[in-house]
Amino acid sequence: MFPRRPRTGQGRRLSTRILASQVAILAVTSVIGFVLFAWVQRGQLDNEYEQRAMSIAQVAAADPQIVQGMVAPGDRALVQPAAERIAEAAGASYVVVVDLNGVRYSHPHPDLIGQRITEPLVVLDGQPHGGIDQGVTGRSANGKAPLRDPNGKVIGEVSVGIRESKVAGQLWHELPTFALYAGIALCLGCAASYALARRLKRSTFGLELEEIAGLLTDREAMLHGIREGVIAFDPAGRITVVNDEARRLLPFDAALGLRPEDVLPEGRLRDALDGTLTGHDLTVLTDRYCLVVNRMPVGLHGRELGAVVTVRDRTEMVGLLRELDSVRGLTDALRAQQHEFANRMHILAGLLDLGEHDAAFEYAVESAGVEPALTESVRQRIGNPLMVGLIVAKSTVAAERGVRITLTEESRLGEQPAHLHGLLTIVGNLLDNAVDAAVSGTTTGAAQAEVRLSLLETGTAVTVQVADSGPGVPDDAMESIFQDGWSTRPDRGTARRGLGLALVHRLVRHRGGTITVSSGAGAVFTVTLPLSDTAPADGDRPGQAAPFELATSGGDRW
Repeated sequence: MFPRRPRTGQGRRLSTRILASQVAILAVTSVIGFVLFAWVQRGQLDNEYEQRAMSIAQVAAADPQIVQGMVAPGDRALVQPAAERIAEAAGASYVVVVDLNGVRYSHPHPDLIGQRITEPLVVLDGQPHGGIDQGVTGRSANGKAPLRDPNGKVIGEVSVGIRESKVAGQLWHELPTFALYAGIALCLGCAASYALARRLKRSTFGLELEEIAGLLTDREAMLHGIREGVIAFDPAGRITVVNDEARRLLPFDAALGLRPEDVLPEGRLRDALDGTLTGHDLTVLTDRYCLVVNRMPVGLHGRELGAVVTVRDRTEMVGLLRELDSVRGLTDALRAQQHEFANRMHILAGLLDLGEHDAAFEYAVESAGVEPALTESVRQRIGNPLMVGLIVAKSTVAAERGVRITLTEESRLGEQPAHLHGLLTIVGNLLDNAVDAAVSGTTTGAAQAEVRLSLLETGTAVTVQVADSGPGVPDDAMESIFQDGWSTRPDRGTARRGLGLALVHRLVRHRGGTITVSSGAGAVFTVTLPLSDTAPADGDRPGQAAPFELATSGGDRW
């Protein structure tokens, strides 16, 4: 469960605020909708009553008594009673009949009969007309129709009005129904808002707005402040979070929304990120770093939320540990040499005590010349002192383990060979693996466990070949032997196995070279580093970061 943060501000719950906001919005929109609906309905009622007034006017214009009264001047008295009768029967406020001169012959106010109207006639075109009339009787929905004689000639106009109070009364009669509908819609909206607020509350795991904002601030500070790479994945495997340290350690930048297979080539790193590789503290080598990767699924209340991957930079630490292991190996060798030296001194003391002075002298000369002879033999073929020191040191340590390292007669290496730093790492790791293989068992018919080293520098390439008398590389391991972290033997001392051959492979590939291994008994590793202009010597390949190089200590041994 997420930790609770102190509430600030008004302290209202998130669901309460959401519900209050939704209800306020629904109430305002309901009132606005109600007003707009009333306004539209008012317009429709006005139009309806105008049409009704025009229909009454047309009926009045066709009334025989009104037509007779307008055609025969002597029957003009018939017009007013007929108009009052029609107005009363139709529920109109007035029925006014005028001739072509605008003189009224009927009106609800008798004193206006015989007077002219102020507005011009509109039915001279022979068509009925409707509108709103602001007459002496007040605001009315008005309809006008042409009055014709028996021959069809327009002889006047009939104007009918229906008081506005009837239109308003009809509107007020309908508004309660509309208000009921609006109230029902508002209640349904409030219920939906309450359900939405509850669902949002569950989606945020019960956190309030201030708590969510605080968590976001804490997350940003934590993700970008720690010195450990963090990558988050959603349930679909897409990358959702990448902090600054992860961008530094991993070879991708714009990866949000993508899957590991979209941004990384096939290999151990991609398998560790997408969960194909399982386990804790997976060691992964890139071109620049030695990384420790851990992937942890994330869930809450039974819901799968994805996974979080942490990436730690262990390049310097692994290098120091391997160097420490190398120093321990040399210390053990010196300790063994100390015992050997003590044994030699005892032998000399015994010979001198017996008076065998000549034998003692010959033994002392022979013992003193063993190590110088080995160093001189290597110096004759290898011009670089760093490589000489490496080979002599590895030979001394191997001899203590019962393995003889021999440098082939055809070996030749100059004082400043190309790829010097890479060669030191490559030769050291290959020799370590070969010594381990030779110690594990000699199957090539050799009388003693042996490792043969060949270093040959030509005008086009530097070739390194290391052969051992061990059991060789299993056939099922030929494709996976260069994968970082792959090893069949447990870690020795402080050094992690499964790194040496992977590092050699990356160094060779980075420098544009090739590496091959033979199958069967007695493994033979052959590395070729070109000296072309396109292959860098000890610098970086153009546009590509140089791989890191670890201290050459204990081997990885397949």
